[in-house]
Amino acid sequence: MSGDKFTIGLVQMTSGNVVAENLAVAEGFIREAAAGGAGLVMTPEMTPLLELGRKALMEKIHSQAEDPAVEHFAALAKELGIWLMVGSMPILEGEKVANRCFFFGPDGALKHTYDKIHMFDVDLPNGEQYRESRAYQAGDKAVLADMPWGRMGLTICYDLRFPHLYRKLAKAGATMLSVPAAFTKQTGEAHWHTLLRARAIENGAFVFAPAQTGCHASGRETFGHSLVVDPWGRILADGGAGPGVSLAEIALTLVEKARANIPSLQHDRHFEDPA
Repeated sequence: MSGDKFTIGLVQMTSGNVVAENLAVAEGFIREAAAGGAGLVMTPEMTPLLELGRKALMEKIHSQAEDPAVEHFAALAKELGIWLMVGSMPILEGEKVANRCFFFGPDGALKHTYDKIHMFDVDLPNGEQYRESRAYQAGDKAVLADMPWGRMGLTICYDLRFPHLYRKLAKAGATMLSVPAAFTKQTGEAHWHTLLRARAIENGAFVFAPAQTGCHASGRETFGHSLVVDPWGRILADGGAGPGVSLAEIALTLVEKARANIPSLQHDRHFEDPA
C-alpha cells in the first residue's frame, strides 16, 4: 500500500438471529479479506444480528459498554492490523435501539461511531412492510472517519436515498463514502446499483457498500451485490448473490481526476425554495 492506494475487502453475509453464529461467520470473512491484502475491511448493516421482532431483538442486545461484540471486533482489528468498519450493530439506548456503525483502527481502538439517520418506514408493492422507527432511534449527526489514505463519510442503508447527506459529507472532505446495507431484494433489484453509482458520480467519490444477502431466519430476503464504485461510476467489484468477500484495489488519485474533470462540488449555488 502507498499513500493513496490500498486494498479494500467487503464482507457479504446472511446474518441470522443467533449472535454467536453471526460473529463466527463475520470473523472468518474478515480474516479472509485481511489475508487477501485488505487494509480496510467492511461488513454489512446488522452484522451480528438481523432480528425483525422487537421483543426478540430487545432480549438479545446490550448497551455499547456491555456488548461483547464491540470488544470482539476491536480485538480482531488489532490482531490483524487492519482498519475495520462493522457496518452496524443494534445497540440498546434506553427504550429504543441505535442502528450503529463501528469504526476500529489497526490498534484496536474505536475511532468513530455513526447512528443511522434515516429510518426505513415503508410499504413495498409486494406487501412487505417495515417500520424501523418503532424499535430504532434515529441518529442526528453526520460523521467523517479519517484514515491514512483519506476521509470517509459514514452512512447506513436507507440513508442512500437522501443525496444531500452525501453532498455534505463530500463537501466536508470525504473522498470515500460507505453504505453498509441490508437492502430488501425487491428494492435492491430496482435501485441498488443505480443509487450507489449516482452517489459516486455526483460527489466524485469512491462508494463502498457491503451488503446482507439471501434469506434470513427473520423471514427477510436481502439483495446482496456488495459494490465498490469508483468516482466515475465504474463498478470495481460486485459481490453477487452469495456470502463471501470482494476485494478491490483503490487508487484515490481517481477522486482528484474526477473532480478536476467535473468540479460540480464547487458549482453549488444558493437558490430560493419553490413557493
